[in-house]
Amino acid sequence: MKRRVVVTGLGAVTPIGNNVKDFWKSIRAGTAGIGPLTKFDISKYKVKLAAEVKNFQAENYMDAKTARRMEAFSQYAVVAAKEAIQQSEIQMEKEDPYRVGVIIGSGVGSLQAVEREYEKLLSKGPSRVNPLLVPMMISNMASGNVSIQLGAKGKCTDVLTACASGTHSIGDAFRAIQYGDADVMIAGGSENAITSIGVSGFMNMTALTTCEDPVRASIPFDKYRAGFVMGEGAGIIVLEELEHAKKRRVKILAEVVGYGATADAYHITAPLEDGEGSAHAMSLAMKEAGIMPKQIDYINAHGTGTNLNDLAETKAIKLAFGEAAYYIKINSTKSMIGHLLGAAGGVEFIVCVKSILDGFIHQTVGSTETDEECDLDYCIGAPAEQEIIYAMSNSLGFGGHNATLIIRKYEN
Repeated sequence: MKRRVVVTGLGAVTPIGNNVKDFWKSIRAGTAGIGPLTKFDISKYKVKLAAEVKNFQAENYMDAKTARRMEAFSQYAVVAAKEAIQQSEIQMEKEDPYRVGVIIGSGVGSLQAVEREYEKLLSKGPSRVNPLLVPMMISNMASGNVSIQLGAKGKCTDVLTACASGTHSIGDAFRAIQYGDADVMIAGGSENAITSIGVSGFMNMTALTTCEDPVRASIPFDKYRAGFVMGEGAGIIVLEELEHAKKRRVKILAEVVGYGATADAYHITAPLEDGEGSAHAMSLAMKEAGIMPKQIDYINAHGTGTNLNDLAETKAIKLAFGEAAYYIKINSTKSMIGHLLGAAGGVEFIVCVKSILDGFIHQTVGSTETDEECDLDYCIGAPAEQEIIYAMSNSLGFGGHNATLIIRKYEN
């Protein structure tokens, strides 16, 4: 028997708010967090914009020594995890720490650490490279640092599936609770890849937009979309076995009821043109949830703003949902916060939970006109207010990774 899994805590660090309250206020207002790229000299770069986290000082959340031993992607994860744990009212001293686990994905870890220390290697020699380089840069340190900071001693892993990392992390945490490996899981994604080498790589593969208008830079499903905007941040949630949460009498925010994961087995960067792989992930999630396509009220799409992704995802939704695809509200949070890579799925899961709680579906900000093949309801021009019983979140990653989660409005 699979156990029921509920959401009891949310935590976020994003380009439009460094906690869930501020983030969701900005989402409801349709605020875009895209602006001039400030992290390095961009005079030789075609890409001029990014969605950067603003006014974040790690020392406001942890002591300075601890902060210095973490790269930003780990700092973001720790801060968001602490917020999620606080909301969930988990008290570790009352828990069996070996029944509390952590799965937090990061697509690349710290490119900043690699850049910084490689420069030292070239200019000053190998003896000057920071001895903590490796434990600071590797992607599993988001999970590791959260585990250390919170005292969670259960299953602790790092899912790395590029831009699907956050969603796969939540899905794997969901499975861990369903099958009894844990009672509580802290899960999601964290990323901080707005660096000279990171931007150069994406720019030269023509994945990033060169638009210099912040309002029209990230425009998923738009006729004139031309690439994504790099973002950064973290989205962390607390998942809990239902009876464990009820025993604590904590507020239950939503229930996770379906998870689908597939591979395109097609190309290292391009999705299957007909969307079959992603469609199958959606169908698997709906099958596990025990629902029909017409019961999904809202889809938070991967929606990057690249030509290939948006078209393939649209085809995938049509393939998975049939005629019902035309009656579902769809949006892309990346229109406001850019693409958080490995953290995207975690933040977008939070949007799904808050949308269910508020009955509010944000518009795809900045997008104004779709092309003939992107012909679904992407909430362009205005948000929507309606009851949401079932929400779906999609993520796709380089390498052909597809992940889908279904979240349900909680009912006893």
